[in-house]
Amino acid sequence: MNRQGSPLWELTIARLREFYREPGAVFWTFGFPVLLAIGLGIAFRARPVEKPRVAIVDEQSSAWIAQAIATDDTVVAEALPEVEAANQLRIGAVDVVVRAEPGVEHAVIYRLDPTREASRAARLTFDTALQKSLGRSDVVIGREQPVTESGARYIDFLMPGLIGLNLMGSSMWGIGYAVVWDRKRKLLKRYIATPMRRSHYLLSYLLSRLLFMVVEVAALAGFGFLVFGVTLHGSIVGVALVSLLAAFSFAGLSLLVAARAQSIEAASGWMNFAMMPMYVLSGSFFAYTRFPELTHPFIQLLPLTAANDALRAIINDGASVASTLPQMVVLGAWAVLTFAVALRWFRWQ
Repeated sequence: MNRQGSPLWELTIARLREFYREPGAVFWTFGFPVLLAIGLGIAFRARPVEKPRVAIVDEQSSAWIAQAIATDDTVVAEALPEVEAANQLRIGAVDVVVRAEPGVEHAVIYRLDPTREASRAARLTFDTALQKSLGRSDVVIGREQPVTESGARYIDFLMPGLIGLNLMGSSMWGIGYAVVWDRKRKLLKRYIATPMRRSHYLLSYLLSRLLFMVVEVAALAGFGFLVFGVTLHGSIVGVALVSLLAAFSFAGLSLLVAARAQSIEAASGWMNFAMMPMYVLSGSFFAYTRFPELTHPFIQLLPLTAANDALRAIINDGASVASTLPQMVVLGAWAVLTFAVALRWFRWQ
């Protein structure tokens, strides 16, 4: 086949040129994920554990609490008027508010939000310190052993999720907007008169995504290794295969969204509709096991969830490619089905 005369080849080259001639697209595809990794890496870097912040209601009946805890160094306690203490708790400036229970000796009332882990931890820490100051002795002696090895830190959990998010975002916005923009400028109507098929036009986006995917994943993975010491415990081939299937599945979903959209606004709405559930549910920033167990089978069928799970298994756990087959099947199914439906629904005008 003559490459120069192939519509698919020419369209793929055109997609690449359109991309690197747009500085904004280059930044959001390659620069923004790196900046996001820097910000989150700094926020969750290894650092001393923050002490719980406690407000003791400043009243006569609670004075013994402040005296008992004065020499303890496990919490940061401050005496505040009741109204101010309540306001500090409301805005999250303190984790728990403590006051003595009127009329009961050595009885304490803890005011906190039980849904906040920091508040529950502060309550336990403060209560332990208060009990010890009044003479309670611990039968069991415990000591902490901080986890510092690569693969067990939050940044190790985060980096595969960022790779998955970047593959989804760059595929969805990069392809969906381009197709709808061509339709809005009436370019698609002109393509009807050419020997190009719909499959050539849509496949050119998938092939161009392949080249972008290589640079995206290499840039993020290399940055994570150099700056945060995120180590690849599995095979590069496994990461490449999962990333390829993920890029194709998101590209197919983007083509499906843009198959008939007539305006940028409509395409943007549908793409947000498709991506927002995955932003929240797919475990990019925290484990999706926090959601009710009943929802886990459905969450695992989302393409971003499958990509994140497979990438974490290979990068952090050193899992084999074969062990990630269920996730690859999910990604492959999304890629094939969305592209097939997009090809059927696609309209030039």
